[in-house]
Amino acid sequence: MNDIDWKPKALKQVEKIKAAAVRKRIFTEVQLLADFPDCQGVKKLANHAYSYRLRVGDYRVFFEFDGSVHVIPFLNQT
Repeated sequence: MNDIDWKPKALKQVEKIKAAAVRKRIFTEVQLLADFPDCQGVKKLANHAYSYRLRVGDYRVFFEFDGSVHVIPFLNQT
């Protein structure tokens, strides 16, 4: 099991999402990253500022991994 480290700005970005169901789903999916690298919806990124991307519906959550998961303050809606 890996630790999940939410950066404060990343938490604020999620909390600004108006739809409560979407916020809950993002938090749930990020908690599943505790089993990283054995989880679905994750893509390793090349030529990008961040190492990995988690897809949650229309949103993308970027994170780094160095023995624990660090959720980066960048949440993107496609």
